[in-house]
Amino acid sequence: MVSAIIVAAGKGIRMNYSMRKQYLLLAGRPILGHTLEIFIRCDEIEEIILVVPEEDFDFCKRKILLPLKPHKRVNLVSGGQERQESVYNGLMAVGDKESVVVIHDGVRPFVYSEQVSECIKGAKEFGACIIGIPAYETLKHVNHSGYTDKTIERDAIWLAQTPQAFQYSLIKNAHETARQKGYTCTDDAQLVERMGKEVKIISGSRHNIKITNREDLELARAILRAG
Repeated sequence: MVSAIIVAAGKGIRMNYSMRKQYLLLAGRPILGHTLEIFIRCDEIEEIILVVPEEDFDFCKRKILLPLKPHKRVNLVSGGQERQESVYNGLMAVGDKESVVVIHDGVRPFVYSEQVSECIKGAKEFGACIIGIPAYETLKHVNHSGYTDKTIERDAIWLAQTPQAFQYSLIKNAHETARQKGYTCTDDAQLVERMGKEVKIISGSRHNIKITNREDLELARAILRAG
């Protein structure tokens, strides 16, 4: 069994809108609706866990899930104060504890279904697999005074994206270790890395943007217009 955890519990403060960013309209439909549709259509995924603020459950049922008419089970789970806590809440709701779990940001609506499938395949083979893209700009290290002091070789540098897929026992253990030791990481793969485990990375897409500010929203609209 493969479960997908879609994390959409953020407040969207950087957008400076009254509505949370995951519910903003993109081509007449909430961003989160676009994202969910990809995972609903993915044949490998049997269960979807949607992590949102508890006060938004009714809104999500009426405005997002009802129009999609999902043919597979979608469970609503309450988010936490931070993303890491929200993912953990999602992990606790997974039905099959022997499953592969795919974790994805609810505001990344342009991931390709083939990338989701390849990520799942990688997790089954390697235990942990994420998508990303090689760094394509010159990288500079900046000191505390705001000056560049060196250029970083980019040959081995990748920009991590989601989805990120893991064997359930591995990612659950990584999250529980972090909770016990009191540290947070910027993504789930880093939690696994801190346990000394390797994470396979495969090619993503520059279209797979995370919509976090108004510029991202305009870029998303341009991607849709371009087809």
